Amino acid sequence: MNSIVIVIIAALFLVIGYGVYGRFMAYKVLMLNKNNVVPSETLNDGHDYVPTNKVVLMGHHFAAIAGAGPLIGPVLAAQYGFLPGVLWILIGSLFAGAVHDMVILTASVRYKGKSIAEIARDLVGDRLGFITSIAVIAILIVSMAGLGIPVVNALKNSPWGTFTVGFTIPVALFIGIYLKYIRPDKIWEGTIIGVLLVLLGVVLGPVIQNSALGAYLDFDQKQMSLILAIYGFFAAALPVWLLLLPRDYLSTYMKLGVIGALAIGIIIIQPDIKMPAITQFVNGGGPIVPGKVFPFLFITIACGALSGFHSLISSGTTPKLIKNEKDILPIGFGAMLLEAFVAIMALLAATVLPTSDYFAINSLPEVFSKLHMVPVDLPELSSLVGEDLAGRPGGSVSLAVGMTYVFESIPWLRSMMGYWYHFCIMFEALFILTTIDSGTRIGRYLLQDLFRQNSRDISKGRAWFNAIFFSGLITFFWGYLLYTGDISTIWPLFGTANQMLAIIAFAIGTTYLLRSQQNKYVWVTAIPLCFVTVTTLSSALMNIFDNYLPKGLYALSAISGILVILVCLVLIESFVNWRRITRMSNEELTSVEIGLIGEPVVSDDRKYGRN
Repeated sequence: MNSIVIVIIAALFLVIGYGVYGRFMAYKVLMLNKNNVVPSETLNDGHDYVPTNKVVLMGHHFAAIAGAGPLIGPVLAAQYGFLPGVLWILIGSLFAGAVHDMVILTASVRYKGKSIAEIARDLVGDRLGFITSIAVIAILIVSMAGLGIPVVNALKNSPWGTFTVGFTIPVALFIGIYLKYIRPDKIWEGTIIGVLLVLLGVVLGPVIQNSALGAYLDFDQKQMSLILAIYGFFAAALPVWLLLLPRDYLSTYMKLGVIGALAIGIIIIQPDIKMPAITQFVNGGGPIVPGKVFPFLFITIACGALSGFHSLISSGTTPKLIKNEKDILPIGFGAMLLEAFVAIMALLAATVLPTSDYFAINSLPEVFSKLHMVPVDLPELSSLVGEDLAGRPGGSVSLAVGMTYVFESIPWLRSMMGYWYHFCIMFEALFILTTIDSGTRIGRYLLQDLFRQNSRDISKGRAWFNAIFFSGLITFFWGYLLYTGDISTIWPLFGTANQMLAIIAFAIGTTYLLRSQQNKYVWVTAIPLCFVTVTTLSSALMNIFDNYLPKGLYALSAISGILVILVCLVLIESFVNWRRITRMSNEELTSVEIGLIGEPVVSDDRKYGRN
């Protein structure tokens, strides 16, 4: 099949889905209203709660949610063929991922920007709130360490990459000060300056690498792990407008620019998809992803279609920055569909490679030798980029090679293949890094929420102490795992842990809709909740008994088992609460909702469905 067909189908599906299902969710199910009070106004503190232009916030939100998942997951899932991945990315993102993100974002905005654990506590009670807090923090720590590994592996012993990525930090600080004090609210002016400076960092990368400074930027894996943890600490502790917002939204333009260039390249070159629609590995036995296409396809693709991690962003930084409820539609729903398009592009970049080249890159040499395949173009591509590309599993290299494979057909770009390949590797690192900085800040919020329930001395009256103390605490936890672990000990947990968080978020979202007297629309969260529960818990149990225990990985088995138990407890507690809610009268529900939310946020317009 020609790749341009998939690009056109995906673009039309996502655009129409946004216009039809997105508006249905916004104005029928959630009844978004521009007149409703938002926490960024009532709780504006200039630090965490800041009314933010939707263009900037869209950039931050997309950068925060679009980490490794939409790039790495679809590439690895290509083992099963291109068709299963394309179908799940499109269907899953519209009816599960975007709904998940939007419902949690709306609930958090209407609950004063509270975290998902605090919302659970308010909706159901302290017991569920505590269980949710523990589960979410544990999942987040594993996720941050897992997301950090590709960044460390991409930047270690790479002065070019280290400089290019590191250069975005002072640029972000400058743009944050520029938009706050020098030229307030001049968004597009600051954006142009920031993007030009980021591009300057990319151009200067090889110059720095070949200079005397390059030797000082040549860090090994342990050193890069420490540097990444230090960055995460500052991203979590500094005011959100100073580093996190400007860096994330500037990185977004770079990300979307690369993906847009890839889409244009595919349209111009129109490469054929070499990977079969379905491979023999759908029945298991594949060299990259363990297990059969069901349920491991959904765990592997993860963020490209549905990600529980998004609930932390949607109930973390973003709801505290929303300036108008109507911005929730493009930010909460639209950003997820945009991420799905990125996932489609990543999948195509991998599947236009000759099938044997794809497996040669993503399989260890001893495993690839058993497939009885012969690489086609890989030796020439290795020569063009200046590195041996075989035996580099993990997805990131095959994605960069796939992009290179598309653009090497354009004559004037062929001589730049080495530069383009390394640029793509750094582009992927930026994608992941923006998730890590937001995730660390979310972890700080969650720990503060947990301590707030048990210690008045720490949680009240010491804003800067809280920011520093809890940022350091959450950074230490995931930084220790990152420093002492590797891809084989941490990454296997990431997929299932991420989807377990989606189960929790859907359960809380279903409770929120029932509390809001939206019983007739509760299916929008209940159906995907049932589906993701079956796929995630079954894959977690398969991992424990088929992968971890036979290999003697008892620590991974224990952590997986604990997460399964925590998720089951959340589901049981939620189900009991749903039965109680359905038996309550409308008058009782209304009084409960007002008591939970505190300040009245429902206007007369919203009451009658007008916007």
